Amino acid sequence: MGLSTIFVIYHVYMIRYIIRKLFYGFLTLFGVVTVIFLLFNILPGDPARMMLDQREDSEQLANIRKKYGFDQSKVKQYSYYLNDLSPLSLHSHNTDDYTFLDNNRYTYTPLFSMGNTSLVLKYPYLRTSFQKNGKRVSEVIAETLPNTAILAVFAIAIAMTLGIVLGVLSAVYKDTFFDRITSVISTLGMSVPSFFSAILFAWIFGFVLHEATGLEMTGSLYVVDDFGERSYIQWKNLILPAIVLGIRPLAVVIQLMRNSLLEILSMDYIRTAKAKGLTMFQVIKKHALKNALNPVITAISGWFASMLAGAVFVEYIFNWNGLGKEIVNSLNTLDLPVIMGSVLVIATLFITINILVDILYSWLDPRIRLQS
Repeated sequence: MGLSTIFVIYHVYMIRYIIRKLFYGFLTLFGVVTVIFLLFNILPGDPARMMLDQREDSEQLANIRKKYGFDQSKVKQYSYYLNDLSPLSLHSHNTDDYTFLDNNRYTYTPLFSMGNTSLVLKYPYLRTSFQKNGKRVSEVIAETLPNTAILAVFAIAIAMTLGIVLGVLSAVYKDTFFDRITSVISTLGMSVPSFFSAILFAWIFGFVLHEATGLEMTGSLYVVDDFGERSYIQWKNLILPAIVLGIRPLAVVIQLMRNSLLEILSMDYIRTAKAKGLTMFQVIKKHALKNALNPVITAISGWFASMLAGAVFVEYIFNWNGLGKEIVNSLNTLDLPVIMGSVLVIATLFITINILVDILYSWLDPRIRLQS
């Protein structure tokens, strides 16, 4: 078998693997969409009344129900929801239809028409907020998701940096006092809920030790000046929420790094390197660290997606204007479209990141692809 044939076979298997992962990802996302719709549409209460609050009358309620399709059966409302989310969707030219091609609602490219219906290509439509004067949910998410992403990146950076250092030291000084203390801290980090850690850190470092740390109990990335004329970035407000959000992944990284490094250090080639006169620092740097990082990278790739969802309570307690805080506020005001859209975006990011990680590892290790 020639090299060209092997090259072709390799890429065929790779393409098949990617297609299979994308298909399973699509099925998972479809299941998430269905669960989200069912959860928020079997709740007691009338969505039309939620939109109008205390200002409704019978005529307004009827108009809202007709405009948003709330007067239709649950099956039809579900089909409307799927049609809104799908990039490739069917829309009516009838102004009385919910799926009417309204330029104020959709930014679309018409593909072809079939009588009174058109097939269009568009961005997924997450509908409009009940409580923000008809503001698009996509705009609400676009304003808050970057702040959550910044918070998650800094939290992961803290977890990776401290976790690798403490894990390596814990492995090198195995069964010492330092190792036991690190294990206790790691266990506490895994077991203490994020909301409790957030309250504790805010009180200690933002209130009790405020004069020494200069940190505030609450605050977001962008702060408006005293005159209300402009906003500026306040990086110090990022410190406490990033540390709190990074505590759990830090605990995981410490344990993974310690156990992985201990396993690597017991191998024959490490003993050979030591026999050649290399110091422990040189052995770890040149031979052990790279191989020991594999399980850590795997864990962190999953934790980053989880952080986008796990930031909910941390953001709310620290008053960080991110997607998590927006979800809590929307739950308090029963702003269902914002809740549904936010959960769907987080689920999509989680699925996408996991697919990319699977593809990356299948490329690095072909055995994974062949086993699947």
